[in-house]
Amino acid sequence: MIVFKNMGRGLRQFALHSYTSLQVQSAKISIALKFKRVKQKVLLPIALLVALLLTLPRVLTHYRITEELTDAFTTASFNDIAFRFIFATALFWTVLQLNTNWKYVSNSKSKTTRIGLLIFSNTLLFVFFTVLFNFFYPLLVQQQISKNELGLVHFVYGIVALILVFVSGVLRYQIIHKADAMENARLKQEQLKSELAALKNQVNPHFLFNSLNSLNTLVRDNEEATTFVNKLSSLYRYILQSGSQDTVPLQDELTFLENYVHLIKTRYRERFSITLVIDDKWLQTKLPVLSLQLLVENAVKHNEISEDQPLQVRVFTEGNHLTVENNIQPKSTYVDSTGNGLANLAKRYDLLEKKRIVISNTNNIFRVRLPLN
Repeated sequence: MIVFKNMGRGLRQFALHSYTSLQVQSAKISIALKFKRVKQKVLLPIALLVALLLTLPRVLTHYRITEELTDAFTTASFNDIAFRFIFATALFWTVLQLNTNWKYVSNSKSKTTRIGLLIFSNTLLFVFFTVLFNFFYPLLVQQQISKNELGLVHFVYGIVALILVFVSGVLRYQIIHKADAMENARLKQEQLKSELAALKNQVNPHFLFNSLNSLNTLVRDNEEATTFVNKLSSLYRYILQSGSQDTVPLQDELTFLENYVHLIKTRYRERFSITLVIDDKWLQTKLPVLSLQLLVENAVKHNEISEDQPLQVRVFTEGNHLTVENNIQPKSTYVDSTGNGLANLAKRYDLLEKKRIVISNTNNIFRVRLPLN
């Protein structure tokens, strides 16, 4: 029992160490992105827009539009000012909402499709508000507006709305930057915790293997005990050798799992069984280290294992996923667990593979599906 608890601590410590290395890599990538050059397709539209705004007064003067409009403007009554203020507020608020919040509700479509939909939505929105202005202005203000002034009003509102589209992009960037800063701060805090835990639980490998060799000598006449020690030694050797790696071939994970399962069966005998059905074409596919061991350990930790309720675990490939499942039979006693195992595995898959694991709990079967490349 003590051996299993110590081994579990060692495996969890290794997972923390691996995740810490991922955090450091992520921080390095974030620093590199801060110095990435801004693309010309971002700078050029802004330059064109500013140039248009600066040149617009000269265009109006050249065609003498301002002189013609001076005498044609409607009277600036209270109703006129109130209507234009409320209308502009509604229009500009809607534009900001659309381009800062609503367009991010669904990211399932491709980037080109989303850009096309955004342009269409902004155009439709402006046309809709233009129709509202043309219809309600004479009714509520009680005066007619000339075609020239109406065209100028639409033009000015359109330019301001276009500016707000770019402002929305700046606002969204600030939100993302703030979220990234908070995430980096959280990762740094977790990294410090992991480093502290690593220092507290550091074990000298030579001392460990010398102790296992000594134990092996003492139990040489007991074949079962000798096999147990050899398997345990292989487990820790694998952990130490893969400590500098983020991913390992599935073949190596299966070999490690075989040794780990031997230790479990030494304790539970026929009360625990595991079935492996793996397609050979996936054996060299890489996945985060200790993925399978963590899932099998989870099954053993959280489920009742007895003569009346044997635990059955299945590991198999299906499509482009590796699935680990077990029958659910919760323990009646308290389970000492941090609940970070699956979360840690999910984060490692997200960082390394840019994919998500799938967790389900249906028909009294707990199932975790790991995506394969």
